Amino acid sequence: MSTVLDASAVLAWFFDEPGADRVNQALVRGAVIHTVNWAEVLSKLAERGLDPETVEVDLSDRGVLGQTLTVDAGQPEDARTVAALRPLTRGAGLSLGDRFCLALGTRLGWPVLTAERAWATLDLAVPVELIR
Repeated sequence: MSTVLDASAVLAWFFDEPGADRVNQALVRGAVIHTVNWAEVLSKLAERGLDPETVEVDLSDRGVLGQTLTVDAGQPEDARTVAALRPLTRGAGLSLGDRFCLALGTRLGWPVLTAERAWATLDLAVPVELIR
């Protein structure tokens, strides 16, 4: 079964932080990230001085981006799921990006991998797995 990755999981993998091995296992099997969450990843990397285009080329050349990690552009139904998740997740502080990740997992029927502990406290329609 494939896995949906949250931006926090991809960043932990990119910087070899705790939980990176769990993300690597997901990548070996094949993983997907919502374009909204991919924008989060690239934004965080840009904050650290990395050029987003260079990062994408490097990950593509290494056989990650487009091969073991697919970026899903999303569907209109994702927006409806994101909106429906708002009342359920507001108290836990989930962002718009967090909810897009969960919407993708819901649409695909795949578990979501994240470093965000608050997600595991919620009663969601999609399984949430913590990387640490």
